[in-house]
Amino acid sequence: MRASGVSQISETTTPPGPPAIILVEPQMGENIGMVARAMANFGLTDLRLVRPRDGWPNERARATASRADHVLDSARVFDRLEDALAGLSLVYATTARARDSYKPVRGPQEAAERLVAHATTGAKAGVMFGREKYGLENDEIGRADEIVTFPVNPDFASLNIAQAVLLVSYAFRTAADPSHAPRFSAPPTQQADKADLFRLFDHLEGALDKRNYFFPPHKREALLQNLRTMLTKAHFSEQEVRTLRGVIRSLERPVDAGEGENEGEGRPA
Repeated sequence: MRASGVSQISETTTPPGPPAIILVEPQMGENIGMVARAMANFGLTDLRLVRPRDGWPNERARATASRADHVLDSARVFDRLEDALAGLSLVYATTARARDSYKPVRGPQEAAERLVAHATTGAKAGVMFGREKYGLENDEIGRADEIVTFPVNPDFASLNIAQAVLLVSYAFRTAADPSHAPRFSAPPTQQADKADLFRLFDHLEGALDKRNYFFPPHKREALLQNLRTMLTKAHFSEQEVRTLRGVIRSLERPVDAGEGENEGEGRPA
């Protein structure tokens, strides 16, 4: 078996880990580039192309890969699907249509969990994607072990090939990291001391008294309780309490005549 367009890489030296992505007769270089970008986003690097319509290498693919050049540079091109699947011991086929097949059908999360479990044994897996126009043919799906499909709107089930690869890549990444921890987090903040919060209550209550907000008088306690509940539920930080008190002080200051008017508006000349 000879892969064209790039130097030959032995299947036996491919390290276990993320699945291979196999594109069968992709039609547009731009889509291949976006597939490479989606793979790189989630740490997948093994891209295999079966008879790409516009040949390989393809500059349009590189233009849309958004610096995922390492995925394109290591991509392998095959004349036969069987050769592209060599070295894989678990293969999923993606399809949005029910097929005349008794193969197990998985959702993306379940399929990803099985891919991760397979990778932990040191074995290699792959996911097949079909043509932009009509996907995989039945005999191509017949070469897969199982089918993976996405819970899309049945009235509009067609996915762009890069979108489908993105969904599979994301599902694999999250299944491989059970913590699902985000890549970064907000800086820690110190929740306001209750004494500071009570001073905010008093400040707001005094400002609202000046504006005759608590009317009629017999509803004053209920309105105050609602305001305090709202402010307590927010779990303000110290800085947020200071900011709110600054807002109240600003509203308490008298507005000079003409202040805040836009040019050309306001009092008539």
